Amino acid sequence: MRWLIAILFTLAIVAASAATTTAAPLPRDSIYQFDAPLTDQAGHTLRLADKRGKAQVAVMFYTSCTFTCPTIIDTLQDIDRQLAPDERARLGVLMVSLDPERDNPAALKATADKRHIDLGRWTLAQPRPSDVRAVAGLLGVRYRRLANGEFNHTASLVLLDAEGRIAASSSKTSGTVDPPFLARVRAMLAQP
Repeated sequence: MRWLIAILFTLAIVAASAATTTAAPLPRDSIYQFDAPLTDQAGHTLRLADKRGKAQVAVMFYTSCTFTCPTIIDTLQDIDRQLAPDERARLGVLMVSLDPERDNPAALKATADKRHIDLGRWTLAQPRPSDVRAVAGLLGVRYRRLANGEFNHTASLVLLDAEGRIAASSSKTSGTVDPPFLARVRAMLAQP
């Protein structure tokens, strides 16, 4: 009987310890401090902080864009092509829509399928309409909605460290990655 009490006591201590253990606070300059929900291409809800723990390249785009956004995706895919498989495995890609009214999970998934995007590492996400401007501000993206429903926007790749701090950015999205930006990605992935 004493061994049963000892086991139960040990389990209670372990459970209490696990319940009080929390993640370290985010750095003050982490964009993950912005706690707004996103909906991904599968309809799952996530938060920016859910990307914590892995380097990310973050961008803003919208699925019906016919010029700038396809070249952003081409540039992201060029990064993938230039990384070794072990480097790719340590890098996530987060694409957040400028047009959440039209970019529902089905539209995001259709774009991922059409562009052969690796959804094991890439996330296409829809913010709430009220959060678009804040996310754009965090990523340094300027935009305005045009009368025809399209968007005029800047293109920017933003490299985030595992804690969500901006480590580098590039506005060169011509379909091939800017060599200095790729060098920053590789340097970050080389860190333990």
